[in-house]
Amino acid sequence: MNHGPRSAARNRAALVAAAREIYAEHGLDAPLSAIARRAGVGQGSLYRHFPDRAAVVAVVLEENVRQIEQAATAEDACFEGILGVLTWHLTESAAFIAFLRADEASVRPDVRAHALALAGRVERALLRHLPGGRPPDARRPAAADDIMLAVAMVSGAATGPTRQERERRALKAWRLLGVEVGPVRPFEE
Repeated sequence: MNHGPRSAARNRAALVAAAREIYAEHGLDAPLSAIARRAGVGQGSLYRHFPDRAAVVAVVLEENVRQIEQAATAEDACFEGILGVLTWHLTESAAFIAFLRADEASVRPDVRAHALALAGRVERALLRHLPGGRPPDARRPAAADDIMLAVAMVSGAATGPTRQERERRALKAWRLLGVEVGPVRPFEE
């Protein structure tokens, strides 16, 4: 029985929630069929809402990026706080880590362009508050170029069976790079 627009909206919300969970657990290569199963809908319903994998990835990762951008534009924004939000997302989601590495060959070609655009937004949010001036001054000429390299390095360290272990390792990696990080948590307005 078709329940019309209400059913469609419920199915879409269930698909987004399922995709967020599946991608967080398994990364961007997780089968779309697993997302449909987790949402309790057929694959046809998934494709009615999202024409391809890139569309699903866009919706799921947009929220992660939006939180980082909100942290960067908050009234009390600071570099350490933004890194805390970024680090929280790194420890929560394998998909978030994969999209930050979108220029690598291991990222699916069908999501690479969108992932690169999202990663660019994260980079701009971080650069707004980069210590040492904006744009980087003569004392730190390579800082802007290095920020996403540092994020990639930390994302590589954010491994482990539990979120707590991933957070511990990510914070240790930041410390090894000599970077202070604020509280590791999602952005809350």
